[in-house]
Amino acid sequence: MQRDAVIIISGGMDSATMLHEYKDEIALAITFDYGSTQNGHERLCAIEQCQELGIKRIVVRLDFMKQYFKSALLESADAIPEGDYNDENMKATVVPFRNGIMLAIACGIAESNGLRRVMIANHAGDHSLYPDCRQEFVDALSKAMQAGTYDHIEVFAPYTNLTKTDIARHGKELGVNYANTYSCYKGGKNHCGKCGTCRERRQALREAGIDDPTVYDEA
Repeated sequence: MQRDAVIIISGGMDSATMLHEYKDEIALAITFDYGSTQNGHERLCAIEQCQELGIKRIVVRLDFMKQYFKSALLESADAIPEGDYNDENMKATVVPFRNGIMLAIACGIAESNGLRRVMIANHAGDHSLYPDCRQEFVDALSKAMQAGTYDHIEVFAPYTNLTKTDIARHGKELGVNYANTYSCYKGGKNHCGKCGTCRERRQALREAGIDDPTVYDEA
């Protein structure tokens, strides 16, 4: 099978699962360091995941986002809301057009390396909260990328309409080690257990029938 894809990998559950599922099609993994609260821990997990599968990985720094963009995710642990993963509670964590910027850069890297697809692990649980995770956004940007490149680079986002629990169940079948993933928006050494992403992570693993390997500060 031809390796013709670039994957955007954060080090979280969703992109780790996609990395394992499509490992034979991925030529390059890209981690973006944009100064978010969880970037450091996620990056270490992404390194382990890519090393495990022998996939080349690069880090692209986006320092300007922390400097010019407004989001609780770019501020501090104290700015991250606690509670359920829902629109009202988590809206403060939106980083404006983050996925659009990352996909555009990944598109340029893909064409520069003779690759034809850019993979991103957005999922259905993000649709109502994050505009740049929705089907219409992915389709529109893929169309623009195809029109704007000689090789007609496209976005490949097969998890768009899956829930996080669906993805976790899929990862269980693939044998993904979720101990080597990180989700907490507060960015501590251990998962806080209280923010929306921690709650979503815990619920997805439980519903998928996976023994949760995560160390939480909050029981």
